[in-house]
Amino acid sequence: MNKVGDYVLMQGDKACALGAIKAGCRFFGGYPITPATEIAETMAEELPKVGGKFIQMEDEIASACSIIGASLSGAKSMTATSGPGFSLMQEAIGYAAMTETPCVFVNVMRGGPSTGMPTRISQGDIMQAKWGTHGDHPIIALYPSTVKETYIMIIKAFFLAERFRTPVIFLMDETLGHMRESFEIPEIDSKYILPRLSGEELEDEEIYHPFESINDTTTPLMSMGKSRFHVSGLVHDETGFPMGSSNMADKLLRQLDKKIRMHRDEITAYEEYMTEDAEILIVAYGTAARAAKRAVKLARVDGMKIGLFRPITIWPFPNTRLVKLLQNVDAVLVAELNLGQIFQEVSRLNKQQKLLRLLSRVDGSLIPPEQILEAITELRIELDEY
Repeated sequence: MNKVGDYVLMQGDKACALGAIKAGCRFFGGYPITPATEIAETMAEELPKVGGKFIQMEDEIASACSIIGASLSGAKSMTATSGPGFSLMQEAIGYAAMTETPCVFVNVMRGGPSTGMPTRISQGDIMQAKWGTHGDHPIIALYPSTVKETYIMIIKAFFLAERFRTPVIFLMDETLGHMRESFEIPEIDSKYILPRLSGEELEDEEIYHPFESINDTTTPLMSMGKSRFHVSGLVHDETGFPMGSSNMADKLLRQLDKKIRMHRDEITAYEEYMTEDAEILIVAYGTAARAAKRAVKLARVDGMKIGLFRPITIWPFPNTRLVKLLQNVDAVLVAELNLGQIFQEVSRLNKQQKLLRLLSRVDGSLIPPEQILEAITELRIELDEY
């Protein structure tokens, strides 16, 4: 394991794995799949060194279920997969949401649908991350754009999972997973490493209610064995026992929603680049945002007032800030490696009907800065005629 201050050359998948271990992850259950396999390989090598456990499961469904069981038993846990495997994990993700089990699901996206292009880039699973499961519940999904940010944000993913007792989706893509970048291992504030309840917090003979609402969140999780409690995917009360009444269903589902919705400002993260005087705003995320930032720099050299808004927290989407930015620009270009999944979200927020256009690519290749510049030029021409 690298130490704080070490200057390293590291692959994105490895940064994801090492950051997870730094966050306290001590169980990984997974199944090999391109382009996420290097995360499992790193976990298999490094987890035993810190007393953790790695298990290669028989498939992605078992992998997802294994990390839920491991988390309930007291181990911070994670799995990693790509599009086809992520689809198989959806029922388990819904179960983790219903049982309020903190765990992290990494999806290193690749071309799809189906087997698609295993070794090529895509951002096609953005909406699956939000709506993939059945039922009605919120989700937290993060998406970094650099190797260093991958290391940092996977730690935040574990923090958010523990803080709000929820599964967290950590999105990457083939390029980010396989690229190598140099960076200095940062120091992580200890407040982002949340411990589980030990059992000593309970008064003598006090009963632990694992699903009791406290300050618009759920009570912190205690490992099984420290106190007896029931876990069920059925509608349940604060003790965890099934209670299939209409009132209880309404209370539970609204609580699952409220604990995320009421803390959006704490959860959401984004980056702004040269947005102060921007006349045209580019919205891009993940690896696509790297090209967008370069395009902004080149456009500024030519005197064009272009800015970039990069959501890091994809879900919940940083609506409030983007709405404010939309009020001050003349046009918006959304650049993404799908057919417009975030474009639809931006369209929904574009209440003032600013000129809005999509630059998409789904051929397994990155959007180069030059293509974004061409789109900006076309947008400026169209803006003059708008």
